[in-house]
Amino acid sequence: MNKSLCAGALVLAFSSFSSQADTLLGVYAGAQAWDMETSGGFSDSNNNVDFNFEDETKGSFYVALEHPVPFVPNIKLQRTGLDTNGETVLSSSMTYGSELFSANTTVNTSLDLVSTDYIAYYELFDNDLISFDLGINAKHVDGDIYVEEQGDATQNASQDFSGFVPMLYSRVAVGVPFTGLGAYVEGSFLAFDDNTISDYQAAITYGLLDNIAIDATVQLGYRQLKMELDDLDGIYTDFEFSGAFVGVEVHF
Repeated sequence: MNKSLCAGALVLAFSSFSSQADTLLGVYAGAQAWDMETSGGFSDSNNNVDFNFEDETKGSFYVALEHPVPFVPNIKLQRTGLDTNGETVLSSSMTYGSELFSANTTVNTSLDLVSTDYIAYYELFDNDLISFDLGINAKHVDGDIYVEEQGDATQNASQDFSGFVPMLYSRVAVGVPFTGLGAYVEGSFLAFDDNTISDYQAAITYGLLDNIAIDATVQLGYRQLKMELDDLDGIYTDFEFSGAFVGVEVHF
C-alpha cells in the first residue's frame, strides 16, 4: 500500500513539474509551404508599372518564445521568401535604374525579396478554448529587383532596397473541445501616408500529437501579403502575394 502511494506521489510530482516547466517557458516552431501567386508592379519614380510573375511554392519558418514574466513581451521571429521571376511585354515606356525600357518590348524580371518579422506581443487571453495576442511587428523588407530586355542582355538594370516597417500585430485562436480541431487568424497591418502593408493568414488546425513532452499540429490555410511602399530606399512597390499553405507546428 505504501509503495502504491509513493508511486502515485511520484507520478503526480512529475506531472506537476512538467506542467510548471511548460508554464515557465514555451517554445513554438513551425514551417509552412505556401503556394504563392504574385501580382502588381514597381518603379523607382512613383510611377509603378505592372509586371507578370510566375507562381511559386515558397517556404515560411517561424519560432516563438513565451514566458510568464510580467510586463516582458513574448517574442516571435518569422522569415518568408518571396522571390519570383516573370516575363512581361511593356504597355508603356519606363525608366528604371537610369535605363530606358521602351513600350512593346519584352522584359524579364527577377524579384529577390525576403520578409522577416520581429514580433513582440502579449497574451491578453489564453486557454484551451480561445486565445488573443496583441503586439507590434517590426517587419524587415530586404530585396533586389532586376529587369532585362529580352534578347539584349546589355539593356538591364538592378536596384536593391531594404528597410524596417513598424506594424500592429494580433492573433486570435479558437479550439473545439475533445476533437483536436482548431482555427486561428493572425495578421499585421500598417497604414501611414502612402505606405500600406497588410500580412494576414487564417488556418484550420488539427492536433496530431499531444503529450507532456511535445505537441504537434498541422495547418491548412490561406495567406495574403500586400506591400504598397512609397520610397522605401528609393523603390516604390504595389505587390500582392497570396495563396493557400500547409504547415506544421511543434510546441516544446
